[in-house]
Parts: sequence; C-alpha cells; structure tokens
Amino acid sequence: MGNVRIIPRLDIKGPNLIKGIHLEGLRVIGDPQVYASQYYKDGADELLYMDIVASLYGRNNLSDIVKHTVRNVFIPITVGGGVRSVEDVRHLLRSGADKVAINTAAVNRPELIREVSQQFGSQCMVLSIEAKTVGPGKWEAYTNNGRERTGLDILDWVKRGVDLGAGEILLTSVDYEGTRKGFDIALVSAVTKTVSVPVIASGGMGSVQDMVDVVREGGSDAVAMADLLHYRKMTVQTIRKGAFDANLHVRCV
Repeated sequence: MGNVRIIPRLDIKGPNLIKGIHLEGLRVIGDPQVYASQYYKDGADELLYMDIVASLYGRNNLSDIVKHTVRNVFIPITVGGGVRSVEDVRHLLRSGADKVAINTAAVNRPELIREVSQQFGSQCMVLSIEAKTVGPGKWEAYTNNGRERTGLDILDWVKRGVDLGAGEILLTSVDYEGTRKGFDIALVSAVTKTVSVPVIASGGMGSVQDMVDVVREGGSDAVAMADLLHYRKMTVQTIRKGAFDANLHVRCV
C-alpha cells in the first residue's frame, strides 16, 4: 500500500462552501477558493469538490470554481455532483479537474462508467457511493445526497462499478457524515475486501485516531474530511503529523 492520502472535501452550493450533518441542514461556511488554497498550503494531497445540489438541477456548476482553483493549487482535484455524460466529464477535465466522481448518473445508467473510463482512463472515473445501513453488515446505495433509495446492495454495486471500469471509489457513509463520531469501519472494510481499487473513506472523521482506525482496520487508501477542517478544529498539518506519529504511511511535506 502506498501513502495514505489526506483529502479535504468541499461541498459547494452555488458560490458557497457549505456543510451539513447526514448531508442535510446545510450551513454556509464561506468562499471555497479561500479554503482550497489554505488546504493546499497546509499540505493536502488532493482536493474533493462536490456540487451538492447539482443533481436536483441537472447540472454541475463547478467549472468556474475549478478554473480559479487550478491557477494556484497544484494537487489533484476530483469534482462530483450532477455529472451526467461523457461531455460533462470532458468539460470538467478541460476546466482543470483531474478526476470526476459520478453517483446518480452511474446508478441510472451504469454503462456511463465504462464510457468514461474508456474515453479518459479508469484513473479519471471515480464511483461516488452514498451508503446507508439497512441491517447488520448490509448497506444500500443512495443518490441525491442520501435522499433517494436505489435498492442496490453496496457490495454488489461496488463490484459492478469496478468491473465496468471505475478506478477509485469515494465511499460516503450517510449515517456517519457530519457527526465527527468516526468512520463506518465495517462498511469501509467490507468494500475494501470486495474490490482492489483505491477507496476514499468519507463521512465521520472527528480525530486523527479515526483516520488511523479506518486505514488500519478498514483498509482505506485515502481519507476525506470536511467540517473538522472547515471549523478549524484541526489543520491538514496536525492531521498529517498525528498520522505520521501513529506510523501511518503519509506523504512527507
């Protein structure tokens, strides 16, 4: 396993960086550009931008934000939310995104996963999955920020997505998101045992120990975090130092 990646997650609504709990009750935090450049300066490995109302309006509005960000941020950027077609992906990659995360459109038409990975390479095609617990050791995939049920079992879906060409999984626990109670390690572990592509754990980080646990016990390759950073409870630097002190393989900055 390579270095564990530390990835600030920026949920965007219109021009604003926002944050919720269980993907609901959204509060405006500020200008995403300011936060993105701060996280880059602090040594983030990648950035994750999610247009969280895009699916409702049928379009992703992040191309302008991404264009501005890439002028002074030189780490990989993944963009998701409302991405519906190969054309949408091309547009975001041209704007400066390195990878594109797709959830709703992939559920509606799984063939899109293959089309994107064939056109741009599987490393560009991130399958974004919102998981909710439906029973012991069972999770269902949701869309539209954890509002719409799909009836898809997470493990069946993740396997199918990777078979179709997804090169990475962004795995968000709706149950744990915004709670700072730690990750759903059982979920992450079940997914990492099912597929061999990198898995980004998202939803629930409240401490460095949470990151250590989800990497060691869950097998995740990367960790996404949001309100912990946005509300300045911790910096990327303190997280990296804490991970390093716990003997996790993280990039030296």
